[in-house]
Amino acid sequence: MTDPRYPIGKFNVDREVDDEKRRLWLAQIAEAPVDLRKAVAGLSAERLDTTYRPGGWTIRQVLHHLPDSHLNGYVRFKLALTEEQPTIKPYLEAMWAETADNQATPVEVSLVLLESLHERWVNLLRSLSSADLARTFLHPQSGPMTLDAAVSLYAWHGRHHIAHITCLRQARGWI
Repeated sequence: MTDPRYPIGKFNVDREVDDEKRRLWLAQIAEAPVDLRKAVAGLSAERLDTTYRPGGWTIRQVLHHLPDSHLNGYVRFKLALTEEQPTIKPYLEAMWAETADNQATPVEVSLVLLESLHERWVNLLRSLSSADLARTFLHPQSGPMTLDAAVSLYAWHGRHHIAHITCLRQARGWI
């Protein structure tokens, strides 16, 4: 890993999607809550408040960010499935990471939230046809995105942030 911001590499939209890739992405989304729980298991409050890189978020912020982000993702899916190319509302994730609830809320709350959310999301994703996954939403800054691309994005996103935590643990010998 050369860039600690992208421990698994930057996200790239896969233009050639097939059922095998979809199954992999679905499995990665399904496994993310378990992987996150393992990544933070046994960490003290002091370690949870350690940044994964200079200038980066703390482990606690990363942990709370995942359900924040994936809640937004889930809503985007529901909008795209029920409206014609809805324009989604972006959010300022860096500012969300600074809100008071990130310090005040026990990490267990966000772990359970992510588990529950992903159970619902995976059930939804398993029900989707290729035509459903071709539906789009419009991001005002980056343009239209298919649900197929969004599935791959959120599968990457979970692995990306979990790797921030596991790489820090490995580098610090917190294994």
